[in-house]
Amino acid sequence: MRNKWIKRLFPFLFVFLLPWPIAHATSVNELPNGETATVEVAEPSARPSYTAFGRAIGGVSNPGDLFYIDATGSASQIKVTLYLTNAQQLVRHYQYLILNTGIYVENDEDEWERATASDGTPIPKAIISMQNGRVSFLLPGDARYKIAIDSGCFYCHRAPADSSSMSPQFSLEVI
Repeated sequence: MRNKWIKRLFPFLFVFLLPWPIAHATSVNELPNGETATVEVAEPSARPSYTAFGRAIGGVSNPGDLFYIDATGSASQIKVTLYLTNAQQLVRHYQYLILNTGIYVENDEDEWERATASDGTPIPKAIISMQNGRVSFLLPGDARYKIAIDSGCFYCHRAPADSSSMSPQFSLEVI
C-alpha cells in the first residue's frame, strides 16, 4: 500500500522553475547593404519562465524578453528569424510546447509598444513550437525592437533530475 502512494506522488516531487537559456546571439550583424544591427540577449531576470514537472499541463507564468535588436544603424527593412535550437532534446520531455512570440518597438518615450510593419499594420504574434522550430518577421529599419515570449502552454510528460535539458534554447538571426 505504501509503495502505491509513493509511485503516485513521485512525479509531483520534482518541481522546476525553468530559466530560459539563450543559445546564440551575435553582438553586431553586418547587413548586405553595409548597414548594421546590434543584437543583445535579455538579462536572466527579464526572461520568461514557467514551472514544469512530470505529467504537468501548464503555461508560461512569467512572460519575458529574449532579445533586443538595435536597427537604428539600418534604414532598410530587416528580416529577423527566431529559432528554437533544442527541439530534439525537448521532445523527450514534452508532449507539446507552444510559445506565443511578440515583437515590440521602442517609441519616442522609451516605452515598448507592439511593432508595426512598413505599411502600418500590426505585426501579428507568431507561434514557435517543437514542430515548426522557427518564426520570421520583416521589420522596418531605423528602430529598436525586442523579441519576447508573451504566453504559451505545455504538457510535460517526463521530468529528469537535470532540469536544464527541459529549458528551450533560442538563436536569433538578423538579415
